[in-house]
Amino acid sequence: MAVNFEWNVSDCEVYPSKSGKSNVVHKVHYELKGTDDTNTDSDGKNYFAVSIGRVYLDTSDLSSFINWSSLSASDVQGWVENAMGSDNVASVKSALESDISNQISPSSVSKQLGG
Repeated sequence: MAVNFEWNVSDCEVYPSKSGKSNVVHKVHYELKGTDDTNTDSDGKNYFAVSIGRVYLDTSDLSSFINWSSLSASDVQGWVENAMGSDNVASVKSALESDISNQISPSSVSKQLGG
């Protein structure tokens, strides 16, 4: 199983004005999607799992401030990963991989009598 990860960090909350800067990002709502590019379900779709969360960014030092109009998803993703820490990012990715593995080979399934 090979899992590819894709971040969506487009939902940001900003301070309209802070320390003479405009649209200062202080909170990011993220989605991290892991997709198994090898295994597919009965409909032929790749198995996937999603983690949704939010991180609060430290805005006490704006010396490396990036204007909203110049801000890219990769900039914000870097901030999110930095705020989460590498161990937490690895843990979230591991949980997504486990979820996908369980979809492929469930350790338990639900059944109903009489059905």
